[in-house]
Amino acid sequence: MAVEAPGAFAVERNGTKVIAEAERHGSPRSLFWPWAAANVSVLGISYGSFVLAFGISFWQAVVGTVVGVSFSFVLVGLVAVAGKRGSAPTMVLSRAPFGIAGNRLPALVGYLLTVGWETVLVTLSTLATVTVLERLGLAPANGTRIAAFIITAAIVVAAGLLGFRAIFALQRVLTVVLAVLTAGYVVLTADRVDWSAVQALPGGSGQAVLGALVLVMTGFGLGWVNAAADYSRYLPRRASTAGVVGWTTLGGALFPLLLVGWGLLLVPGHAQLATDLGADPIGALTALLPTWFLVPFAVVAVLGLVSGAVLDLYSSGLTLLSLGVRIPRWSAALVDGALMVAGTVYLVFYASDFVVPFQGFLITLGIPIAAWCGVFLADLAMRRAPYAGNELSSPAARYGSLGTAAVAAMLVASAVGFGLVTNTFAAVLSWQGYLLQPLGLGPKDGGPWSPANLGVLVALVLGFVLQLLFGRARVRAQERFG
Repeated sequence: MAVEAPGAFAVERNGTKVIAEAERHGSPRSLFWPWAAANVSVLGISYGSFVLAFGISFWQAVVGTVVGVSFSFVLVGLVAVAGKRGSAPTMVLSRAPFGIAGNRLPALVGYLLTVGWETVLVTLSTLATVTVLERLGLAPANGTRIAAFIITAAIVVAAGLLGFRAIFALQRVLTVVLAVLTAGYVVLTADRVDWSAVQALPGGSGQAVLGALVLVMTGFGLGWVNAAADYSRYLPRRASTAGVVGWTTLGGALFPLLLVGWGLLLVPGHAQLATDLGADPIGALTALLPTWFLVPFAVVAVLGLVSGAVLDLYSSGLTLLSLGVRIPRWSAALVDGALMVAGTVYLVFYASDFVVPFQGFLITLGIPIAAWCGVFLADLAMRRAPYAGNELSSPAARYGSLGTAAVAAMLVASAVGFGLVTNTFAAVLSWQGYLLQPLGLGPKDGGPWSPANLGVLVALVLGFVLQLLFGRARVRAQERFG
């Protein structure tokens, strides 16, 4: 079997196949870099505004942020363990509980999620660049948008085409550069913190705190769980399980915790900033900066968003292949890049607001991906033997065509989850929240539980419990197979 080309800028040939022993390398510590670079975006500062919009105090927001961000990246770390144990992409390993055909359900959800995030990040990068250049008076709006969009999309697609080694090399450099430049933003805006406004924030209900917690969960770690094993699959199988979980969690959670925390301090006392962040969550942050730092800010904003989009594009290509599309990995990346371009064109040139479609997107896909995560982690916890990698592509082999228990668990958990969230961000999503009133949790419009988005956590827990109860026999049969 051919060994992966050693050069960082060689096009990766591996798609959904199991990584050969000779190609596995590195240590869990290396996982820190891609996850840190993908999450050191100044978008985290804007989340401070989104969290405070729940009407909660500073300390309530801190608790919700710390718990939500940390827990969500622990989930990413746990899913990454499967990559080390199975040496295959996440959505290929998901075939073990779901079956070859049944896995198309979570793979489709995962594909929509990663392509959606690619689009969101490239959109934000384009809007931020436009804002900076317009403040400098360098170009008309439309021309600036087109140029910024083309450059950003080209960088993302190029890195996604090259693949795993290029991404790891790029992310290591970006982590350091972005950390330094982001620290510069914090220093320059330190005198804009209105401490009296921070202390005066009124406290909110426990349901509102839970809603903020769920928001940061879906906005950070939960958006990555379906890609977690894609970056640990090259590790040797003897690598430390605790190390995989720990370094993934640390890399993913460190910068979001710091940046959201800074946003919680910065936004109170700046009412116009909070309003502007709804239309341009990155570019609006330039209002607090001196002109001379606008160009460095544009660099940190664009590179931070691009580093996340690169991981999403790479993983969406692998997920597309796991759906059964028979094309090379680099071709799948091009297909995803084309979808990303189309979505970005809509958001940049036609959508009147960003936060509205963004939060609707997070909540709607957060439910089924949470349900899948619960099912997958329960299945992983029950396995004692390694995955039989050479049988993950054959319906006639041990993993079969349909894992009835897993599919049913995901569908039931999703149905319950959708019934326990409210989604007012688009008329087509108003059907959600249908279980709140019947369960005595109040009306979905203005009720005490309407802001809590309880369904995301319920879907996660219910998926885990159902798979643990009804999937055990399937796991045992697979481990006795052959």
